[in-house]
Amino acid sequence: MTIAKKIEAIISKSSWIRKMFEEGARLKAEHGAENVYDFSLGNPNLPPPEKFSEILRDTVTSCGLGDHCYMPNTGYPQVCKSIAEYLSEEQQADVSAKEVIMTCGAAGALNIILKTLLDPGDEIIAPAPYFVEYGFYADNHGGILKTVPTNPDFTLDIGAIASEITGKTRAVLVNSPNNPTGQVYSEESLRELGSLLEKKSKELNQTIYLLSDEPYRKIIYDGTVVPSIFACYNESIVASSYSKDISIPGERMGFAAVNPRATFKNDLLAGMALSNRILGFVNAPALMQRVVACIQGMSVDISEYARKRKLLCEGLADCGYEFVTPPGAFYLFPRTPVPDDVKFVRALQEELILAVPGSGFGGPGHFRIAFCVNDETIINAMPGFKKVMETIAGRGCKPRPAEDTPSETFAVRD
Repeated sequence: MTIAKKIEAIISKSSWIRKMFEEGARLKAEHGAENVYDFSLGNPNLPPPEKFSEILRDTVTSCGLGDHCYMPNTGYPQVCKSIAEYLSEEQQADVSAKEVIMTCGAAGALNIILKTLLDPGDEIIAPAPYFVEYGFYADNHGGILKTVPTNPDFTLDIGAIASEITGKTRAVLVNSPNNPTGQVYSEESLRELGSLLEKKSKELNQTIYLLSDEPYRKIIYDGTVVPSIFACYNESIVASSYSKDISIPGERMGFAAVNPRATFKNDLLAGMALSNRILGFVNAPALMQRVVACIQGMSVDISEYARKRKLLCEGLADCGYEFVTPPGAFYLFPRTPVPDDVKFVRALQEELILAVPGSGFGGPGHFRIAFCVNDETIINAMPGFKKVMETIAGRGCKPRPAEDTPSETFAVRD
Protein backbone atom coordinates (compact mmCIF):
# COMPACT_ATOMS: atom_id res chain seq x y z
CA MET A 1 0.00 0.00 0.00
CA THR A 2 1.37 3.42 -0.95
CA ILE A 3 -1.53 5.73 -0.04
CA ALA A 4 -4.07 5.92 2.78
CA LYS A 5 -6.74 3.22 2.78
CA LYS A 6 -9.38 5.90 3.10
CA ILE A 7 -8.24 7.67 -0.06
CA GLU A 8 -7.89 4.34 -1.83
CA ALA A 9 -11.53 3.59 -1.01
CA ILE A 10 -12.67 7.03 -2.18
CA ILE A 11 -10.79 6.63 -5.46
CA SER A 12 -12.44 3.27 -6.06
CA LYS A 13 -15.86 4.89 -5.65
CA SER A 14 -14.81 8.08 -7.36
CA SER A 15 -17.37 10.69 -8.38
CA TRP A 16 -19.68 9.77 -11.25
CA ILE A 17 -19.25 13.28 -12.60
CA ARG A 18 -15.51 12.83 -12.94
CA LYS A 19 -15.93 9.31 -14.30
CA MET A 20 -18.12 10.66 -17.08
CA PHE A 21 -15.64 13.48 -17.70
CA GLU A 22 -12.88 10.91 -18.18
CA GLU A 23 -15.10 8.75 -20.38
CA GLY A 24 -15.86 11.82 -22.44
CA ALA A 25 -12.18 12.45 -23.03
CA ARG A 26 -11.76 8.89 -24.28
CA LEU A 27 -14.76 9.06 -26.61
CA LYS A 28 -13.73 12.47 -27.97
CA ALA A 29 -10.26 11.15 -28.77
CA GLU A 30 -11.79 8.15 -30.53
CA HIS A 31 -14.70 9.79 -32.38
CA GLY A 32 -13.82 13.49 -32.50
CA ALA A 33 -15.04 16.09 -30.03
CA GLU A 34 -17.71 17.38 -32.41
CA ASN A 35 -19.33 13.93 -32.49
CA VAL A 36 -19.60 13.47 -28.71
CA TYR A 37 -22.47 15.16 -26.85
CA ASP A 38 -21.12 15.92 -23.41
CA PHE A 39 -23.67 16.95 -20.78
CA SER A 40 -21.65 15.60 -17.86
CA LEU A 41 -19.98 18.61 -16.26
CA GLY A 42 -21.50 21.85 -14.97
CA ASN A 43 -18.79 23.96 -16.57
CA PRO A 44 -20.32 27.29 -17.70
CA ASN A 45 -20.02 27.82 -21.44
CA LEU A 46 -21.05 31.48 -21.57
CA PRO A 47 -18.36 34.18 -21.49
CA PRO A 48 -18.07 36.37 -18.40
CA PRO A 49 -19.80 39.77 -18.67
CA GLU A 50 -17.84 42.26 -20.74
CA LYS A 51 -17.61 44.52 -17.69
CA PHE A 52 -15.74 41.75 -15.86
CA SER A 53 -13.03 41.70 -18.52
CA GLU A 54 -12.73 45.49 -18.44
CA ILE A 55 -12.38 45.55 -14.66
CA LEU A 56 -9.87 42.69 -14.75
CA ARG A 57 -7.69 44.57 -17.25
CA ASP A 58 -7.90 47.80 -15.24
CA THR A 59 -7.08 45.97 -12.00
CA VAL A 60 -4.01 44.27 -13.49
CA THR A 61 -2.81 47.56 -14.96
CA SER A 62 -3.21 49.45 -11.70
CA CYS A 63 -1.54 46.86 -9.46
CA GLY A 64 1.19 48.36 -7.35
CA LEU A 65 3.53 47.51 -4.51
CA GLY A 66 1.88 45.17 -2.03
CA ASP A 67 -1.13 44.34 -4.19
CA HIS A 68 -0.10 40.67 -4.44
CA CYS A 69 0.80 40.21 -0.78
CA TYR A 70 -1.01 38.49 2.05
CA MET A 71 -4.02 40.25 3.49
CA PRO A 72 -6.21 39.43 6.53
CA ASN A 73 -7.38 35.80 6.49
CA THR A 74 -10.92 37.04 5.98
CA GLY A 75 -10.02 39.00 2.83
CA TYR A 76 -9.56 42.67 1.95
CA PRO A 77 -11.80 44.79 4.22
CA GLN A 78 -12.99 46.91 1.29
CA VAL A 79 -13.96 43.78 -0.66
CA CYS A 80 -15.89 42.34 2.29
CA LYS A 81 -17.64 45.71 2.65
CA SER A 82 -18.70 45.72 -1.01
CA ILE A 83 -20.12 42.21 -0.74
CA ALA A 84 -21.82 42.96 2.59
CA GLU A 85 -23.62 45.94 1.07
CA TYR A 86 -24.97 43.79 -1.73
CA LEU A 87 -25.89 40.94 0.63
CA SER A 88 -27.79 43.29 2.91
CA GLU A 89 -30.34 43.84 0.16
CA GLU A 90 -30.26 40.28 -1.19
CA GLN A 91 -30.55 38.60 2.21
CA GLN A 92 -32.82 41.24 3.80
CA ALA A 93 -30.45 41.68 6.73
CA ASP A 94 -28.02 44.36 7.86
CA VAL A 95 -24.82 42.51 6.90
CA SER A 96 -21.52 44.23 7.72
CA ALA A 97 -18.04 43.65 6.31
CA LYS A 98 -16.97 41.77 9.44
CA GLU A 99 -19.65 39.11 8.76
CA VAL A 100 -18.17 38.22 5.35
CA ILE A 101 -15.13 36.00 4.77
CA MET A 102 -13.56 35.71 1.31
CA THR A 103 -12.85 32.10 0.33
CA CYS A 104 -11.51 29.90 -2.44
CA GLY A 105 -14.90 29.30 -4.03
CA ALA A 106 -18.06 27.99 -2.37
CA ALA A 107 -16.19 24.73 -1.71
CA GLY A 108 -13.67 26.65 0.38
CA ALA A 109 -16.52 28.42 2.17
CA LEU A 110 -18.28 25.15 3.04
CA ASN A 111 -15.06 23.60 4.28
CA ILE A 112 -14.22 26.44 6.64
CA ILE A 113 -17.80 26.40 7.95
CA LEU A 114 -17.76 22.65 8.57
CA LYS A 115 -14.27 22.80 10.09
CA THR A 116 -15.63 25.36 12.55
CA LEU A 117 -18.81 23.46 13.41
CA LEU A 118 -17.93 19.77 13.49
CA ASP A 119 -16.49 17.52 16.14
CA PRO A 120 -15.79 13.87 15.20
CA GLY A 121 -19.05 11.99 14.76
CA ASP A 122 -21.23 15.10 14.36
CA GLU A 123 -23.83 14.95 11.60
CA ILE A 124 -24.91 17.20 8.75
CA ILE A 125 -28.32 16.60 7.15
CA ALA A 126 -28.80 17.31 3.43
CA PRO A 127 -31.89 16.80 1.25
CA ALA A 128 -31.30 14.41 -1.65
CA PRO A 129 -30.62 14.64 -4.53
CA TYR A 130 -27.53 16.55 -3.45
CA PHE A 131 -24.10 17.64 -4.68
CA VAL A 132 -21.93 14.58 -4.17
CA GLU A 133 -18.96 16.46 -2.72
CA TYR A 134 -20.92 17.28 0.45
CA GLY A 135 -20.15 13.85 1.86
CA PHE A 136 -16.44 14.37 1.34
CA TYR A 137 -16.56 17.87 2.83
CA ALA A 138 -18.21 16.56 6.00
CA ASP A 139 -15.76 13.68 6.20
CA ASN A 140 -12.83 16.11 5.84
CA HIS A 141 -13.65 17.37 9.33
CA GLY A 142 -14.74 14.15 11.05
CA GLY A 143 -18.41 14.64 10.30
CA ILE A 144 -21.03 12.39 8.77
CA LEU A 145 -23.44 13.39 6.00
CA LYS A 146 -26.97 12.05 6.43
CA THR A 147 -29.30 12.47 3.48
CA VAL A 148 -33.08 12.64 3.52
CA PRO A 149 -35.50 12.32 0.59
CA THR A 150 -37.28 15.26 -0.97
CA ASN A 151 -40.80 15.28 -2.42
CA PRO A 152 -41.40 13.85 -5.93
CA ASP A 153 -40.88 17.33 -7.42
CA PHE A 154 -37.63 17.69 -5.40
CA THR A 155 -39.08 20.26 -2.99
CA LEU A 156 -38.24 20.01 0.71
CA ASP A 157 -39.84 17.28 2.81
CA ILE A 158 -39.72 18.91 6.24
CA GLY A 159 -41.02 15.77 7.94
CA ALA A 160 -38.17 13.72 6.52
CA ILE A 161 -35.65 16.23 7.86
CA ALA A 162 -37.32 16.29 11.28
CA SER A 163 -37.14 12.51 11.54
CA GLU A 164 -33.34 12.53 11.16
CA ILE A 165 -32.46 15.25 13.68
CA THR A 166 -30.68 13.87 16.74
CA GLY A 167 -28.34 15.08 19.43
CA LYS A 168 -25.50 14.67 16.92
CA THR A 169 -27.03 17.03 14.35
CA ARG A 170 -24.98 20.20 13.92
CA ALA A 171 -26.52 21.62 10.75
CA VAL A 172 -28.87 21.15 7.83
CA LEU A 173 -27.27 21.94 4.47
CA VAL A 174 -29.50 23.09 1.60
CA ASN A 175 -28.56 23.96 -1.96
CA SER A 176 -31.04 26.18 -3.81
CA PRO A 177 -31.15 26.45 -6.79
CA ASN A 178 -30.18 22.83 -6.53
CA ASN A 179 -27.50 20.78 -8.23
CA PRO A 180 -28.58 18.36 -9.75
CA THR A 181 -32.34 19.12 -9.94
CA GLY A 182 -32.48 22.87 -10.52
CA GLN A 183 -35.25 23.09 -7.90
CA VAL A 184 -35.63 26.29 -5.86
CA TYR A 185 -36.91 25.88 -2.31
CA SER A 186 -39.83 28.14 -1.46
CA GLU A 187 -39.77 30.77 1.27
CA GLU A 188 -42.65 28.96 2.98
CA SER A 189 -40.70 25.70 3.17
CA LEU A 190 -37.52 27.43 4.36
CA ARG A 191 -39.40 29.29 7.08
CA GLU A 192 -40.96 25.99 8.13
CA LEU A 193 -37.49 24.48 8.21
CA GLY A 194 -36.23 27.41 10.26
CA SER A 195 -39.06 26.93 12.76
CA LEU A 196 -38.25 23.23 12.99
CA LEU A 197 -34.56 23.91 13.66
CA GLU A 198 -35.39 26.54 16.27
CA LYS A 199 -37.68 24.08 18.04
CA LYS A 200 -35.19 21.20 17.88
CA SER A 201 -32.34 23.44 19.05
CA LYS A 202 -34.31 24.29 22.18
CA GLU A 203 -35.30 20.67 22.78
CA LEU A 204 -31.73 19.42 22.41
CA ASN A 205 -30.14 22.44 24.11
CA GLN A 206 -27.75 22.98 21.20
CA THR A 207 -27.64 25.24 18.17
CA ILE A 208 -28.52 23.54 14.89
CA TYR A 209 -27.39 25.71 12.00
CA LEU A 210 -28.92 26.13 8.57
CA LEU A 211 -26.24 26.26 5.86
CA SER A 212 -27.16 27.47 2.41
CA ASP A 213 -24.96 26.71 -0.61
CA GLU A 214 -25.91 29.35 -3.20
CA PRO A 215 -23.58 29.45 -6.24
CA TYR A 216 -26.58 29.27 -8.62
CA ARG A 217 -28.62 32.00 -6.90
CA LYS A 218 -28.70 34.32 -9.93
CA ILE A 219 -29.39 31.57 -12.49
CA ILE A 220 -33.19 31.49 -12.29
CA TYR A 221 -36.07 31.49 -14.78
CA ASP A 222 -39.68 32.52 -15.24
CA GLY A 223 -39.62 35.15 -12.50
CA THR A 224 -38.52 32.69 -9.82
CA VAL A 225 -37.34 34.29 -6.57
CA VAL A 226 -34.68 32.67 -4.38
CA PRO A 227 -35.68 33.44 -0.77
CA SER A 228 -33.35 34.95 1.79
CA ILE A 229 -32.02 32.27 4.12
CA PHE A 230 -31.16 34.95 6.69
CA ALA A 231 -34.82 36.04 6.80
CA CYS A 232 -35.96 32.47 7.37
CA TYR A 233 -33.73 31.51 10.31
CA ASN A 234 -31.35 33.47 12.51
CA GLU A 235 -28.78 30.69 13.01
CA SER A 236 -27.83 30.57 9.33
CA ILE A 237 -24.71 30.81 7.18
CA VAL A 238 -24.41 31.34 3.42
CA ALA A 239 -21.70 29.90 1.19
CA SER A 240 -21.51 31.19 -2.36
CA SER A 241 -19.21 31.87 -5.29
CA TYR A 242 -18.88 33.69 -8.58
CA SER A 243 -18.09 30.51 -10.50
CA LYS A 244 -21.47 29.94 -12.15
CA ASP A 245 -23.16 33.33 -12.45
CA ILE A 246 -20.03 35.12 -13.73
CA SER A 247 -18.57 32.06 -15.53
CA ILE A 248 -15.23 32.07 -13.70
CA PRO A 249 -15.08 28.66 -11.94
CA GLY A 250 -11.35 28.37 -12.49
CA GLU A 251 -10.68 31.56 -10.53
CA ARG A 252 -11.89 29.93 -7.26
CA MET A 253 -13.52 33.02 -5.82
CA GLY A 254 -16.27 32.83 -3.22
CA PHE A 255 -17.31 33.87 0.26
CA ALA A 256 -19.03 32.80 3.46
CA ALA A 257 -21.41 35.11 5.28
CA VAL A 258 -22.82 34.67 8.79
CA ASN A 259 -26.29 35.91 9.66
CA PRO A 260 -25.75 39.10 11.73
CA ARG A 261 -28.48 37.83 14.11
CA ALA A 262 -26.71 34.52 14.85
CA THR A 263 -26.37 33.95 18.60
CA PHE A 264 -22.72 32.92 18.50
CA LYS A 265 -21.76 35.04 15.50
CA ASN A 266 -18.38 36.14 16.86
CA ASP A 267 -17.33 32.58 17.69
CA LEU A 268 -18.38 31.41 14.23
CA LEU A 269 -16.46 34.18 12.49
CA ALA A 270 -13.33 33.62 14.57
CA GLY A 271 -13.42 29.89 13.85
CA MET A 272 -13.99 30.38 10.13
CA ALA A 273 -11.18 32.94 9.84
CA LEU A 274 -8.80 30.55 11.56
CA SER A 275 -9.99 27.63 9.43
CA ASN A 276 -9.37 29.64 6.26
CA ARG A 277 -5.70 29.67 7.23
CA ILE A 278 -5.12 26.26 8.80
CA LEU A 279 -6.89 24.39 6.00
CA GLY A 280 -4.30 25.83 3.65
CA PHE A 281 -6.48 28.28 1.75
CA VAL A 282 -4.71 31.16 3.59
CA ASN A 283 -6.45 33.82 1.47
CA ALA A 284 -8.81 33.98 -1.43
CA PRO A 285 -6.85 35.14 -4.54
CA ALA A 286 -5.84 38.79 -4.12
CA LEU A 287 -6.31 39.95 -7.70
CA MET A 288 -9.72 38.37 -8.14
CA GLN A 289 -10.93 39.75 -4.80
CA ARG A 290 -10.41 43.26 -6.08
CA VAL A 291 -12.21 42.42 -9.32
CA VAL A 292 -15.34 40.89 -7.78
CA ALA A 293 -15.66 43.86 -5.41
CA CYS A 294 -16.62 45.89 -8.48
CA ILE A 295 -19.12 43.47 -10.06
CA GLN A 296 -21.67 42.87 -7.32
CA GLY A 297 -25.04 41.93 -8.82
CA MET A 298 -23.66 41.22 -12.29
CA SER A 299 -24.12 37.93 -14.09
CA VAL A 300 -23.84 36.36 -17.50
CA ASP A 301 -26.82 36.64 -19.83
CA ILE A 302 -29.22 34.28 -18.05
CA SER A 303 -31.63 34.42 -21.00
CA GLU A 304 -29.11 32.29 -22.90
CA TYR A 305 -29.45 29.51 -20.33
CA ALA A 306 -33.23 29.94 -20.41
CA ARG A 307 -33.19 29.42 -24.15
CA LYS A 308 -31.01 26.30 -23.85
CA ARG A 309 -33.34 24.97 -21.15
CA LYS A 310 -36.33 25.41 -23.46
CA LEU A 311 -34.52 23.75 -26.37
CA LEU A 312 -33.57 20.75 -24.23
CA CYS A 313 -36.92 20.40 -22.45
CA GLU A 314 -38.97 20.57 -25.63
CA GLY A 315 -36.76 18.02 -27.36
CA LEU A 316 -36.77 15.53 -24.49
CA ALA A 317 -40.50 15.95 -23.84
CA ASP A 318 -41.18 15.09 -27.48
CA CYS A 319 -39.16 11.93 -26.97
CA GLY A 320 -41.24 10.85 -23.98
CA TYR A 321 -38.86 11.75 -21.17
CA GLU A 322 -40.42 12.77 -17.86
CA PHE A 323 -38.99 15.54 -15.71
CA VAL A 324 -39.60 18.58 -13.55
CA THR A 325 -38.69 21.72 -15.47
CA PRO A 326 -35.95 23.35 -13.37
CA PRO A 327 -36.73 26.87 -12.09
CA GLY A 328 -33.01 27.49 -11.58
CA ALA A 329 -29.40 26.40 -12.25
CA PHE A 330 -28.42 24.79 -15.56
CA TYR A 331 -29.28 21.16 -14.93
CA LEU A 332 -32.16 18.90 -15.88
CA PHE A 333 -32.82 15.76 -13.81
CA PRO A 334 -35.18 13.53 -15.83
CA ARG A 335 -36.46 10.15 -14.77
CA THR A 336 -34.79 7.22 -16.48
CA PRO A 337 -37.31 5.13 -18.45
CA VAL A 338 -35.92 2.01 -16.74
CA PRO A 339 -35.15 1.62 -13.02
CA ASP A 340 -31.40 1.09 -13.51
CA ASP A 341 -30.05 4.60 -14.14
CA VAL A 342 -26.48 3.33 -14.61
CA LYS A 343 -27.63 0.94 -17.34
CA PHE A 344 -29.55 3.76 -18.98
CA VAL A 345 -26.59 6.15 -18.95
CA ARG A 346 -24.41 3.44 -20.47
CA ALA A 347 -26.96 3.07 -23.24
CA LEU A 348 -26.68 6.82 -23.88
CA GLN A 349 -22.90 6.41 -24.13
CA GLU A 350 -23.45 4.03 -27.02
CA GLU A 351 -24.98 7.02 -28.81
CA LEU A 352 -22.01 9.18 -27.71
CA ILE A 353 -24.16 11.07 -25.19
CA LEU A 354 -22.57 11.71 -21.81
CA ALA A 355 -24.83 12.26 -18.81
CA VAL A 356 -24.47 11.35 -15.13
CA PRO A 357 -26.53 8.67 -13.32
CA GLY A 358 -28.80 10.05 -10.64
CA SER A 359 -27.40 7.49 -8.21
CA GLY A 360 -24.27 9.63 -8.05
CA PHE A 361 -26.37 12.39 -6.47
CA GLY A 362 -28.49 10.23 -4.19
CA GLY A 363 -31.30 10.28 -6.77
CA PRO A 364 -31.51 6.80 -8.34
CA GLY A 365 -33.87 6.36 -11.24
CA HIS A 366 -32.86 9.71 -12.73
CA PHE A 367 -29.99 11.15 -14.73
CA ARG A 368 -28.43 14.60 -14.79
CA ILE A 369 -27.98 16.69 -17.91
CA ALA A 370 -25.90 19.87 -17.67
CA PHE A 371 -27.26 22.16 -20.39
CA CYS A 372 -24.50 24.77 -20.13
CA VAL A 373 -23.38 23.57 -23.58
CA ASN A 374 -23.50 24.77 -27.17
CA ASP A 375 -26.91 24.66 -28.85
CA GLU A 376 -25.51 22.24 -31.42
CA THR A 377 -24.74 19.74 -28.67
CA ILE A 378 -28.39 19.75 -27.57
CA ILE A 379 -29.81 19.61 -31.10
CA ASN A 380 -27.45 16.94 -32.41
CA ALA A 381 -27.93 14.72 -29.36
CA MET A 382 -31.70 14.42 -29.82
CA PRO A 383 -31.63 11.51 -32.30
CA GLY A 384 -29.54 9.59 -29.78
CA PHE A 385 -31.91 10.39 -26.91
CA LYS A 386 -34.78 9.26 -29.15
CA LYS A 387 -33.07 6.00 -30.13
CA VAL A 388 -32.27 5.06 -26.54
CA MET A 389 -35.84 5.78 -25.43
CA GLU A 390 -37.15 3.59 -28.23
CA THR A 391 -34.75 0.72 -27.66
CA ILE A 392 -34.18 0.55 -23.92
CA ALA A 393 -37.71 1.52 -22.91
CA GLY A 394 -39.64 0.29 -25.91
CA ARG A 395 -41.22 3.71 -26.39
CA GLY A 396 -41.46 5.90 -29.43
CA CYS A 397 -41.23 9.65 -29.45
CA LYS A 398 -44.55 11.41 -29.15
CA PRO A 399 -45.05 13.91 -31.97
CA ARG A 400 -46.16 17.41 -31.03
CA PRO A 401 -49.54 18.26 -32.64
CA ALA A 402 -49.13 20.81 -35.39
CA GLU A 403 -51.44 23.28 -33.67
CA ASP A 404 -49.72 22.84 -30.31
CA THR A 405 -47.77 25.78 -28.96
CA PRO A 406 -44.44 24.78 -27.37
CA SER A 407 -44.63 25.10 -23.60
CA GLU A 408 -41.95 26.39 -21.26
CA THR A 409 -42.77 23.74 -18.64
CA PHE A 410 -43.25 20.00 -18.60
CA ALA A 411 -44.56 18.47 -15.40
CA VAL A 412 -43.52 15.10 -14.03
CA ARG A 413 -46.11 12.52 -14.98
CA ASP A 414 -47.06 10.34 -11.99
